[in-house]
Amino acid sequence: MRYDWSGWRATAVFMTSYLSKSPAALRRIQACASCLWLAYGVAIHSVPMIVANALVAAVALYSSLSRREAS
Repeated sequence: MRYDWSGWRATAVFMTSYLSKSPAALRRIQACASCLWLAYGVAIHSVPMIVANALVAAVALYSSLSRREAS
């Protein structure tokens, strides 16, 4: 219960990603949100949440940096 605020923060960051006009920025914001979810997973000792969000953050960040977006 004392870690709930970090889950709500991760949700808020994830929701703001949909306001982004740039696909790369959307992925970076989602990577940031996944890192917050990962921290929440660590706080509540949830291995599936940690692994899933580490993978999502890595892929989102990689895909946002790996190539320029087509216009």
